[in-house]
Amino acid sequence: MKNGKKYSCDCEVIHRDIVARVRKTMPDSRAFYKLANLYKMFSDGTRLKILRALSCNFMCVCDLAVLLGMTKSAVSHQLKSLRLSNLVKYEKQGKIVYYSLADDHVKDIFRQGFEHIKESKK
Repeated sequence: MKNGKKYSCDCEVIHRDIVARVRKTMPDSRAFYKLANLYKMFSDGTRLKILRALSCNFMCVCDLAVLLGMTKSAVSHQLKSLRLSNLVKYEKQGKIVYYSLADDHVKDIFRQGFEHIKESKK
């Protein structure tokens, strides 16, 4: 709605060619469900801070807890959610578990999100 006016399509002709072409490109419903769940992981400020930290360097739970001013338990809980969503991975080195981003796609999603919000301020 802009200036109190609603925008809608008042045409009575369905653009069948456009609908058919776009329908061919649409992923199945399961893919949208998975994508929605992925984006849910980015909807929590704490998880975003963890992802940001891990985009700089691999870190253990203790280091993340100190950095974020949180308990190890709270950080571990968030890391579990991120790990189950394939956004972070871990590697054991002796008794210490180090976390890092799962792959460059995660870093790219994060970077592009920040670029987008910076653009919207202009």
